[in-house]
Amino acid sequence: MAEAGHNSENFAKDQLKAIIERVERLEEEKKTISDDIRDVYAEAKGNGFDVKALRTIVRMRKQDANERAEQETILETYMVALGMLAGTPLGDAAFARAVA
Repeated sequence: MAEAGHNSENFAKDQLKAIIERVERLEEEKKTISDDIRDVYAEAKGNGFDVKALRTIVRMRKQDANERAEQETILETYMVALGMLAGTPLGDAAFARAVA
């Protein structure tokens, strides 16, 4: 009976160790991928691209079209309310849409 408890205890220890080692390997892979992404953005910046805009586009492309349109509408509404788009074609169109 004590033998069964000992085996299950060893199994639990081995399983825990395996889980920890898998997480550690994945964390290392994540760091490597993060470094690769940073290198790509540095290359883009070196070629004259605006990295902040690229990051925004990457984030936006992860969203579904409806979610992205909803966020753009909210942002546009707030900008109109703050007068940030007044007198621009986009602002005028947004204002006309909000009034309608």
